[in-house]
Amino acid sequence: MTQYWLFKTEPDAFSIDDLASKPDKREGWDGIRNYQARNFMRDDMRVNDMAFIYHSSCKHIGIVGLAKISDIGLIDPTQFDPESRYFDPKSVSENPRWCMVELEHIETFLDILPLAKVKQIPGITELGLVKKGGRLSIMPVNQHEFELLLAEARNQ
Repeated sequence: MTQYWLFKTEPDAFSIDDLASKPDKREGWDGIRNYQARNFMRDDMRVNDMAFIYHSSCKHIGIVGLAKISDIGLIDPTQFDPESRYFDPKSVSENPRWCMVELEHIETFLDILPLAKVKQIPGITELGLVKKGGRLSIMPVNQHEFELLLAEARNQ
């Protein structure tokens, strides 16, 4: 059964266009250092799950495109790199703390679906973005809300 997700990213660090320009339009989603988000990747995501890409911490925040999970159970190499801002000195290769999934670019929307508009869509009530404290970098999206958001994003 397909599950649905939303991945937040800062476009100056990694954008939907960066994902689209990668070989095979695929890239490992590294640098996640929140245990709940990590657990979603490690325990819940499956190949072919669908994911919105959401640009945050920028001038125009919102849902910018669509990707799918193309690989799971990967080890995040940045945790072992002392030069990386995601280095974790407590993580060891025999028992790594941090994992990642690989995303494959599916679609870049013609226009950003801004957060303000997401909040106005009737029926969007469970999405972490519209709930108080919904600050996770990766969050589940139920199928009904995924379909509403996808239709809105494609019909702007």
